[in-house]
Amino acid sequence: MRLKKSIAISENGFVFNAARGDSFSTNPIGLFILEMIKAGKDTKVVQQEVTNKYAIDDSTAERDIHDFVKMLKQYDLLD
Repeated sequence: MRLKKSIAISENGFVFNAARGDSFSTNPIGLFILEMIKAGKDTKVVQQEVTNKYAIDDSTAERDIHDFVKMLKQYDLLD
């Protein structure tokens, strides 16, 4: 899973897709996930990091990350 090269992410959670002109905003957890994806981390590593950093259980992290990635695909932000 990779972010498209046309995606820019600001440090405050603003996401811009230069190829389509779309912009979005995300919360700190979404920003953390996007940064992990941008760094090339796979879904399991992202899940572990989210679980550790935000002290949530594995099943909640897995479900929330799955939903977030599904949304990223829906908005055409992933290759």
